[in-house]
Amino acid sequence: MNKKQALHLPYYRVIALALAAFIFNTTEFIPIALLSDIGASFNMPVSDVGIIMTAYAWLVTLMSLPFMLLTAKIERRKLLLILFTVFIIGHALSVLSWNFTTLLLSRMFIALAHAVFWSIMSSLTMRVAPRGKKQQALGWMSLGTAMAAVLGLPLGRLIGQYFGWRITLAFIGILAACVMIVLMKLLPKLESKNAGSLKSLPLLVKRPLLLSVYALTALTITAHFTAYSYIEPYVLNITKMSANAATTVLLMFGLSGFVASSLFGRFYPRMPDKFLKIAASILIFALATLHLFGSHPVTMYGLIFMWGIGISCLSLAMTARVLSYAPDATDVAASIFSGIYNIGIGGGALIGGMVMRNAQLGLGSIGWVGALLGTLALSIFIIISIKYRHTAPNDDTPQSLHIAH
Repeated sequence: MNKKQALHLPYYRVIALALAAFIFNTTEFIPIALLSDIGASFNMPVSDVGIIMTAYAWLVTLMSLPFMLLTAKIERRKLLLILFTVFIIGHALSVLSWNFTTLLLSRMFIALAHAVFWSIMSSLTMRVAPRGKKQQALGWMSLGTAMAAVLGLPLGRLIGQYFGWRITLAFIGILAACVMIVLMKLLPKLESKNAGSLKSLPLLVKRPLLLSVYALTALTITAHFTAYSYIEPYVLNITKMSANAATTVLLMFGLSGFVASSLFGRFYPRMPDKFLKIAASILIFALATLHLFGSHPVTMYGLIFMWGIGISCLSLAMTARVLSYAPDATDVAASIFSGIYNIGIGGGALIGGMVMRNAQLGLGSIGWVGALLGTLALSIFIIISIKYRHTAPNDDTPQSLHIAH
């Protein structure tokens, strides 16, 4: 390897990990784009198919911390390759599923890999980042998650429309195999560092600001997915858009992630507290006005773009806060965060399905219910932040995360 290649190697590693994030995020959320098709193939209503999101997310919630602790001492490159192997096998089973139960079980297998993946991902990305670029690396990783919405969901939906949802899942599995080979070649051996252990849990519980971020995560992500899990049937049945227009809505949501990543890198270090609150407020506003603006095709595009900026900025800010508040146990704190995040995903899909089935509420009310949950979340967070602001670290920005190196 020449000097120029060696200089760029850390950038290639971060890009490869961003691609891994793209793969894992795409597979978690791809049912959102395929709910109607999956339901039709198994002769099931869309509201019942939504359980595939809830079950996946809640298994991740249950297994994130236990599996992270079980794998805490495993060399990170080896662990990542094991996770991709499990991921690929799970997709093969999904493609071959002969009924909805089989599909659900195969998704649970994939969720086991997901549970560990996001427990180690943030700290791993910063460890391989170019010198002095750890904050930017976190933003680059977020681009991978944004690409899941920009390319993953719309492309997955298009493939599903023309070739069937099984081909979409097969395509994800093949892409995962390619990314796995790239990671195998690029990543060095990375011994586990600052992972934390069971002894870390009592210490983390005594940090009220960290707990406030966890509470904010649980409720705002529930609020978001109460509506977003059913955005496809909403667009088709409430906004009265075509199937192709529904794909464009998913694309608009994904594109907003690029804007969010740029905003995060520019403004979060200068005003972390305000940035997080503004992002949460944007999310709440988008949910509250979904029924008003989301009933018209033109305004729906603007609303979905703003909505995407709000949730993407909020997710990045909450991730940075968690790592900042728990630098001595990054993997434990991140696994708890991942578990709580997935409580929100599963809870939102479940609540959204209940709202859809309620005769008095219905599909058109998913935004209102989400907005109420989001308002409750932000109120709790602000109260705790004010009461315990004296316990905040001196340097409450992603730049203080150098100890995770």
